Amino acid sequence: MKAVRFQQFGGPEVLEIVDLPDPQPGPGQVRIAVRAAGVNASDWKKRRGLMDEGLPQTLGYEAAGVVDEIGEGVADVAVGDRVFGLSTEGMAQAELAVLSHYAPVPPSLDFAEAAALPAAVETATRALDQLGVGKGSALLVNGASGSVGSAAVQLAVARGARVIGTASPANHEYLRSLGAEPVAYGPGLVERVRALAPGGVDLALDVAGSGVLPELIELAGGAEHVVTLADFGGAQEHGVLFSRGDAGRALYVLGEIGELVETGRFTPPAVRTFPLTEVAEAHRTGEDGHVRGKLVLLVG
Repeated sequence: MKAVRFQQFGGPEVLEIVDLPDPQPGPGQVRIAVRAAGVNASDWKKRRGLMDEGLPQTLGYEAAGVVDEIGEGVADVAVGDRVFGLSTEGMAQAELAVLSHYAPVPPSLDFAEAAALPAAVETATRALDQLGVGKGSALLVNGASGSVGSAAVQLAVARGARVIGTASPANHEYLRSLGAEPVAYGPGLVERVRALAPGGVDLALDVAGSGVLPELIELAGGAEHVVTLADFGGAQEHGVLFSRGDAGRALYVLGEIGELVETGRFTPPAVRTFPLTEVAEAHRTGEDGHVRGKLVLLVG
């Protein structure tokens, strides 16, 4: 099968499309003929050598496609079913991928939209669980317009929370459409949030990693009410929880997101697609940092 791989660290030019052996599903796993695979910031971090030291490396943790082989003990899907999910092997940007955690593609979504869901909704749900977001919570999301931020906004609203979200003014109408009250980021953030919530907020989630943890701590009334997904150094400095998947993933959301999509309570992010062969261009676009929504590779 064709798959994305790199044999040295560096810029997007080190990415290659290579032939690799077809993967085989283990117990409880399914193999899919990939139709679309998500691209995430972790991909270029890995490519630069910032995450894993080993070489060569393959890429891709989320994908959507058609089941073409099932592992031992799998009874909830059949060959030919449309599914989306997560590949713990990190080799989903390929013609075939083994999914360890999966769910049916919501009927109203295409493969690209479904491939944009797994990492964002799992990451967002995990952080909301760690914060204890529920009905009546007042939550501030810093960096609310990207794929993870917009997922966090919508999932928090679905739980009955009040959500205030930071974004550039150009994205404020988008945040309103998701159910959030928008504020601009940058100097004066505390005052702008207090104009909407004079007593501050109950909880704060930092998706952007833009160096505002002290302000979030002030607004939420303490570091114990703040979680960051993007500022590891700041978390250590200020005593804030840095959310990471190795502490336990919120995989249950894969089975729940379909109902939220079909009932209109969750809108997937806008997707920008690239053919698998243009994965380097997808990396360049993502690293440029001005994409709203999700980058997705199309396969086949």
